Amino acid sequence: MTWELKNKIQEILAKETGAQCFAPGARRAFAFLYPNSYKVGMSNLGMHILYQIINGRGDTACERFFLPDSKTLAEYKRTKTPLMSMETQRQLADFEIIGVMMSFEMDYANLLAMLQMSNIKLRAAERSEKEPLIVIGGPCATFNPEPLAEVADVFVIGESEEVINDLLDVVYKGRAEGLNLNKEELLLNLAQVEGLYVPRFYTPQYDADGNFTGMEYDSRVPAIVKRRWVRDLDKYPNTSAILTSETEFQNMFIAEVARGCGRHCRFCMAGYCFRKPRARNYDLLLDKILNRPAVSEKVGLMGAAVSDYPQIHELTSALIQNKVPFTVASLRADTLDSLLADALAQSGQQTMTVAPEAGSEKMRSIINKGITEEDIYKAVTLAAASGMKNVKLYYMIGLPQEEDADIDEMTEMVRRIRKKMDEAGNKGDLIISVNAFVPKPFTPFQWSPLCNTKVLKKRFKMLETAFKKEKHIKLLTESLKETVLQAVLARGNRKTGQFLLQAFTEGIPLKQALKNSGLDIEKLAGAEYEPGCPLPWKHLDMGFKEAYLIKEWENAKAQRFTPMCFDGCKRCGVCED
Repeated sequence: MTWELKNKIQEILAKETGAQCFAPGARRAFAFLYPNSYKVGMSNLGMHILYQIINGRGDTACERFFLPDSKTLAEYKRTKTPLMSMETQRQLADFEIIGVMMSFEMDYANLLAMLQMSNIKLRAAERSEKEPLIVIGGPCATFNPEPLAEVADVFVIGESEEVINDLLDVVYKGRAEGLNLNKEELLLNLAQVEGLYVPRFYTPQYDADGNFTGMEYDSRVPAIVKRRWVRDLDKYPNTSAILTSETEFQNMFIAEVARGCGRHCRFCMAGYCFRKPRARNYDLLLDKILNRPAVSEKVGLMGAAVSDYPQIHELTSALIQNKVPFTVASLRADTLDSLLADALAQSGQQTMTVAPEAGSEKMRSIINKGITEEDIYKAVTLAAASGMKNVKLYYMIGLPQEEDADIDEMTEMVRRIRKKMDEAGNKGDLIISVNAFVPKPFTPFQWSPLCNTKVLKKRFKMLETAFKKEKHIKLLTESLKETVLQAVLARGNRKTGQFLLQAFTEGIPLKQALKNSGLDIEKLAGAEYEPGCPLPWKHLDMGFKEAYLIKEWENAKAQRFTPMCFDGCKRCGVCED
């Protein structure tokens, strides 16, 4: 350990408001590991919520770990210093439990790196009774834990607020004086808790060609692992636990207004991961915002569909009246009105952000987006009228049934939107963010292949050429290399995880590790599946009827619209639980 590393952590800690530090030994030690930078991790509201719940137990100290920046990481490696916590600078290996928040597939390698530099064995089967128990949660763990099944002792399937206390109670009871269960017994007890998946007791099966055929399970554990989800959001925290100037949000107080989305967008993992739609109590929400720490000037309203919050106008009006600056990440164009636009502008927001997702009417029908080009025009006009300077639009390419003609329609749509901005007197930038579509488990597009990379390159080039000479139109895109990798990991099986571990330990790309075994990463990413075929995540239950997902897949092909969720709706099966 160097004083330079320790002092850097303490300097960051000194700039925080709300961190809870307990003397080593005063409470049970729980490490909260976020496998990305401090800036990214501290922007994750889920981490803040769990931080409050765990520390609120009274018997547990939750301490945070983040991936160091490149300069700090180099110092860790030079001095051979194990990764240290924010709160007390304890080493990761000294903690009883390590909880991992896994939100993005591209963070899998970061997790392995953080464990390795902490001298923690990567494979669960190799870790002894006395080594930390590794628990992985978050959207990636919920929808398809299999690529990390050899790393994790336990996965949280669903929303962690519902299960975290059950998990800690079982661990603490199992390790209490007089019981002293061995690891096998402890994991067996954890496997009985609804919402916890212990991969040790489940064995994937493959045919002679290496294709996944099903999952065998130990008779002592459930055949199907059910997702846990929160019925009453107001039982749990919904705001930032810690404020700091060291993030992109600059001491912003984040507040969850609602969770889930009932719009049935067929590509959207978030919409399926967090269904059903639930709204926070208005009075409780407003009270928390108005009584936030003094260091926080601006409030960030969070939710999958913030503008669908039933009392959004009352809330934004109250914030304006109380002179509370606020922002929202993205809005649905069809729910935006002058009241909301004016409230955002008065609060200082300079950019109106909406997500058409697809540039042609055909493609918006396929994905069930449910907005028209006229809705976008309306949003642009409202933004200009309220004084917002810029407009940002999110699109995807490579969606099922997409053709070059749909890209041409997207470019013409963007030009028409730019014209509408000019006509409205808005001379700011029109920012176009375009990413390649990646199929995700437990969505109606889970059977769809990733679009061929040659086709994707061609279509990105079409967009670049179209907007190259356009004034005030800025095109943003992401790496196709990462898109392919994300697609393989998102729908991967346990063998994929073995290749990931091999690639990491040998210091080679996953693509190379696969190639060395005769596999092609692009073919894996572009695999197309038939509804009803065995999938690596089929032993998990999200509450959706498979028949519903199949019907939505067929509706997409036929360009049929599915209306949003409503009270008494029983279509998908979640609300029957």
